Amino acid sequence: MLKQVFTGLVIVLASSSYAQDPGQQLFTDHCASCHGTDGNGGELGPNIATRVPLRSDAELATVVSQGLGAAGMPAFPAISGNEMPALITKLRALKLRFGSAPERRELVLADGSTLAGLVLNQGNDELQVLGDDRRLHLLRRVDQRWRAVTSQNDWTSYNGELHGSRHSALTGINKQNVTALAPAWLFNFTSNNNLQTTPVVSEGVMYVTSANEVIALDAGSGREIWRYQRARTRGLIGNGATGANRGVAINGDRLFMLTDHAHMIALDKHSGTLLWDTEMADWRLNYNATGAPLVVGNLVIAGTSGGDEGVRGFVGAYDQSSGREVWRWWSTPLPGEPGSETWQGPGIAHPAGSTWMTGTYDKALDTLYWTVGNPGPDMIGDDRLGDNLYTDSVVALDPATGKLKWHFQFTPHDVWDYDAQETPALVDTMWKGQPRQLLIQANRNGFFYVLDRKSGEFLDGWQYTKEVTWASGLDDKGRPLRIEGMEPTVEGKRVCPSLTGASNWYSTAYNPATGLYYVQTEDKCGVFTRVDAEWEAGKGFMGGSFAPAPEPAQRLLRAIDIQQGSTVFEVPQTGRANSWGGVLSTAGGVVFFGDDSGAFTAVDANNGAVLWSFAANARWRASPMTYEFDGRQYIGVANGSTIMTFALPTNGQ
Repeated sequence: MLKQVFTGLVIVLASSSYAQDPGQQLFTDHCASCHGTDGNGGELGPNIATRVPLRSDAELATVVSQGLGAAGMPAFPAISGNEMPALITKLRALKLRFGSAPERRELVLADGSTLAGLVLNQGNDELQVLGDDRRLHLLRRVDQRWRAVTSQNDWTSYNGELHGSRHSALTGINKQNVTALAPAWLFNFTSNNNLQTTPVVSEGVMYVTSANEVIALDAGSGREIWRYQRARTRGLIGNGATGANRGVAINGDRLFMLTDHAHMIALDKHSGTLLWDTEMADWRLNYNATGAPLVVGNLVIAGTSGGDEGVRGFVGAYDQSSGREVWRWWSTPLPGEPGSETWQGPGIAHPAGSTWMTGTYDKALDTLYWTVGNPGPDMIGDDRLGDNLYTDSVVALDPATGKLKWHFQFTPHDVWDYDAQETPALVDTMWKGQPRQLLIQANRNGFFYVLDRKSGEFLDGWQYTKEVTWASGLDDKGRPLRIEGMEPTVEGKRVCPSLTGASNWYSTAYNPATGLYYVQTEDKCGVFTRVDAEWEAGKGFMGGSFAPAPEPAQRLLRAIDIQQGSTVFEVPQTGRANSWGGVLSTAGGVVFFGDDSGAFTAVDANNGAVLWSFAANARWRASPMTYEFDGRQYIGVANGSTIMTFALPTNGQ
């Protein structure tokens, strides 16, 4: 009886407490079942005690009333406007069970002004603050006050600029002082030991990615500021299932990223808040995504992966503010559409032609350039006789409408997986005595191409790798002169280049001062074995298998004279020719790259002389970039599970 009385008293007191605290009642009724009694996470929802401080009252009200469909949170439109302030008050009172939530502080700056906001992270002499202005502020201690720091030269997209050259105008690190280069800071991912991301830097903050994960770092110290993460997609196939993600794009206060299952998402770059989530394609039909988007005007543009799984490729453009799809250009035609005559047979039903690498953009010509992947199945062409447009091509698109302006196909009727996903560079220079707007690419098929990027006209092309056996050269239109009998066979056929190509997706670089194009290349052949395949959701569609040829292979950095197609210098590398490190060029006369030996290396841009090397012991899967922070130039690159940065000693500049 006493127990019943006590229990009843507890219930009465609790009810009385809820009646006095309507915010608690609202939280219990609508939030606690998912996020836990104290907001520290429950069976169905994540910890929100750490997330609430990052949002304004207006943002919290929007999340509650409209939900976050992409994250699985339902909307609660029944919570009235009169009730919302009480619920928000309760949300702001949530405390972390372990650790501490961001602390609000008012700080005195070195110039005497003040900054109020949430301290998201801190070190002995540094703070990372989300200000009351909803912007990130990076601070360094000066006596008892704080000095604001930021970047002076940003890297806001995959290749730094939209023209794909991966060349920086920074000269702080140069041929004369690069020997003093040393590690500056490291950041370790716990979720991925095979990073392919290119770090992006905007307003002093570096953004790095793995599959379905973005982490914001202080670009001067590597200290974590915020992290956005969602679960990896179960049942996914293709490269997206490996954890590969190559980075983000930034415009204004928004950050754009592709998820592993081919969604485009937008985050607030200051807080990591999800702003919108748009499905690009149904992953259950073998679509996935790994590339970094490209910002052009008020659009964000991207393609998807799945070419080895028989998807139908496309490039999509999305409104930056809403995520609404504005246009879509399909890389392969449907039966009866223009171009379908280049697909003879039933293979047009699962044509591939995926568009997974980041495109390039020419503002003066207002033209978007995008490269297209191989047809499917990769190694069997029996059911797709013809050229198979627009696979293995570069296409020029109107960025406002997606309308095709021109195309150039590098490898018609490809049966060796020679996709065209090698990033081209847009170059303005003299050509045969006349100023010309060029597009250059060292293609996976072993040939280097120079095109007029205004018209798509083929200007010239040369073999740039040691051995090419599938074609004897290019005709005056740039079409390959194919050698008969080089298709994959059931027994296995030796073909050069290998399936991984004379080059591949890792970055190249063009230096306008030297006129040289720097390309990581492979002198490597392979054995292509045909294996009959039928398309099926959830399964690969390669139509074969591949093995390296028995003779030794070698990886080399080649510097190509784009006027003559000749190799000015080579930097041979020691290794197994199975690494994927890209190239960065700088106006300091230095070329940085991930060496096949595992070292991170710098060479003279004019002659290839090795100037500096760091034993990173990496099997490279990423490409380097550079930025300037607080007056100091940094080189950044992903290595395994680690983001590494290098800089000169502070007394060495």
